[in-house]
Amino acid sequence: MSDGQRESSEVGSQEKADVDKNETDDTNFSSITNESSEVDSQSQEEDEDDMATDDYNFPSITTASSEVDSPEEEYEDDKETDAYNFSTITNESSEVARQREEENKDEKEIARTSFSSISEHDEKIHAYNFSEILKEFVGDDCGDVAGKLFDQLSSMIPRDSVGRGLTNIFSSRELESLAGDLISKNSHDFVAVNSETGGINGALAGNEMFNMGGETNSLSSIGKIVLDNIVSGKFKRECHVYVPLSCQPIYFHEERQKCLDEKRLFEDPQFPANNSSIYVKVRPKDHIVWKRPGELFANPRLIGSDKTHFDVKLGRLENRWFLSGAANLSLRDELFYRVVPPDQSFTEKYAGIFHFQFWRYGEWVDVVIDDRLPTVNGTLCYMSSPGGSEFWGPLLEKAYAKLLGTYEHLNDPYTEQALWQASASFTGGLTQWFDIFMADEMAVLAMIMRGVQMGSLIVCLNIDVNEKGVRQKNGLIKGYGYCITGVNLMETEWEKAPLIRIRSPWGKVKWKGDFCYRSHRWFGLDKEKRESFRIKEDGEFWMSLKDFMVEFTDVYCCNLSADTMHEVEKMTEVKVMEHQSQQWIQASFEGEWSSRIGTAGGCDDHDTFCTNLQYEIHFRATDSYDSNHKCTIIAALFQKNRDHCVYKGLELFLIGLLVYEMPGPNEKVTPEMVKSQTPIADSKLFKDSREANIRFTVPLGHYVIVPSTYDPDQDGEFLLRIFTNVDFDKTHALSNGIGLICKSDGHLLTVP
Repeated sequence: MSDGQRESSEVGSQEKADVDKNETDDTNFSSITNESSEVDSQSQEEDEDDMATDDYNFPSITTASSEVDSPEEEYEDDKETDAYNFSTITNESSEVARQREEENKDEKEIARTSFSSISEHDEKIHAYNFSEILKEFVGDDCGDVAGKLFDQLSSMIPRDSVGRGLTNIFSSRELESLAGDLISKNSHDFVAVNSETGGINGALAGNEMFNMGGETNSLSSIGKIVLDNIVSGKFKRECHVYVPLSCQPIYFHEERQKCLDEKRLFEDPQFPANNSSIYVKVRPKDHIVWKRPGELFANPRLIGSDKTHFDVKLGRLENRWFLSGAANLSLRDELFYRVVPPDQSFTEKYAGIFHFQFWRYGEWVDVVIDDRLPTVNGTLCYMSSPGGSEFWGPLLEKAYAKLLGTYEHLNDPYTEQALWQASASFTGGLTQWFDIFMADEMAVLAMIMRGVQMGSLIVCLNIDVNEKGVRQKNGLIKGYGYCITGVNLMETEWEKAPLIRIRSPWGKVKWKGDFCYRSHRWFGLDKEKRESFRIKEDGEFWMSLKDFMVEFTDVYCCNLSADTMHEVEKMTEVKVMEHQSQQWIQASFEGEWSSRIGTAGGCDDHDTFCTNLQYEIHFRATDSYDSNHKCTIIAALFQKNRDHCVYKGLELFLIGLLVYEMPGPNEKVTPEMVKSQTPIADSKLFKDSREANIRFTVPLGHYVIVPSTYDPDQDGEFLLRIFTNVDFDKTHALSNGIGLICKSDGHLLTVP
């Protein structure tokens, strides 16, 4: 291993990440004054010109000089066409459409190849990693990848199904429909909640007690069922109260009732309304006044009817990563109500206290806050909604700031790591980052299809440090995340093109390129096939795979485990497992690198490597492995309790993972094996990041995973998470000569 560093297994160049890091490290928190990072709308005249364009074909990427806010009236004319009613599209001949396609072909190729500034070395990295993804998806023979993928797309869902193609119960919004059926058929017997309004029966109007305005939540069908199950006690989530150092725990329901009994509004002693909650290093220049939503708006609301179109506005923080994670969370009700419990509002039992739940190092924690928010001149400093009166976003941001320590900690210098962390915090899933810059199209398609199959939350974005927040002429906003909801195959006489269905959480931002709702590219489809591409959700659109590769640079795939599916079933009463046939099986283990007890061995360059904790997994014959008779494994290593290292001037450890194939059970990795045997998988690069992960496929057998730091004798706690698509046997703990460190009763056992 040259210089102790392994070649990067991530699909993308390390140089690009370093540039982002250096630029953000120098950000002065106090210099972010009144400059708005909000996405401001272009002029009405520009939009009218755009809407008048017949085919909305923008083959080249032309950026606008101004930013976007997309007010409600901006796309008022789109309402009648949002459903993709193809019956209004006149019959244009196939020959004309083909001619138009040829005219744009050269320009498309120029746009695609304009990114060819990547080095030959990086191209090899891309080719290697994505070929591995292809092998995982279609087997070792990748000679006819496109054909195999197309065949799978063509047979995913019956042809009479609207939206035919590859999707899942979550992305297709089928879960909301099934929840609605439970309500309409009285299959869910409401006990504590009004089934029509979603209001809690007999709840005290706390806002009237405190002379505050407020509106009740506008809940979806899923939200109503979840709320009734929570209030009635039918569903109780396993969640620990988050307690900062040197603080007493605050239990939400007990504290809220105490405030109502004493007729006082809650004030959080753990995260006070002063500058200690704002910053650590540099004091903001503006004078900050903390105000409650009821002091800013006549009728604030926690969750509004347009929650799924959360056109969020940035404030004085450079935290688009957080906004992207939160906005895409709002598209998935089954995940949203896990983070934003619906048992709170600005009316029923209102006492100025709210709570939010985040996944943190293997467990869910309940973060309790008051609703005092930082303002400057009567305006919210940080996240806000377009009209300003919806507050789940600003309060979620405050709760997350409390979890990290201060609002300043949301200015994370590691953008991709921050999005990883936010995705995990919001879902409890295991997030992978793919840099698809100059990657193979079919490999990217295979990766997306696998994620959709497994019910993953997939976010794509175009990271451009020079043009963050800028809307392009094609309708997309750079630096903002979009959610992938499905894949389909468009077949005509002359072409066969995979299309990706994408949903924008940023209000009514529309894609105006090929396969938009007025595109000539639809003219070659007959009526039946057009119906299979019908869009029912506002903000959703189709994009060709070729355009996808041009418009987006990064993909984040947040993989959800079967445990998540089971909890969603309990919350919603929808039989999720019957509709989502493929899930990840999860195992999580806490460990420690300790120089005192001899488990901080460092990387495999050191003789002490084998003293690191080792984890054995055994895959046996099962019906759940892939058609290529291999098992897919995702392993992730987290550094625990080091969130504040960057802000305290400390460095994160260089961490990595190595995987060895073993001849049989109860075998351990020995120094002789390290010298003679190459790991079957490793993280290639030991990185100073919060998380390191690897994804690989292996045949049935016995394997050992070894998490380590790069240097020996570095003390710290870690969390190892392993996701597989197959079940595996319990094993026995092994000894490495220093005795048994710990033992697990799960599928994976710690092997000291």
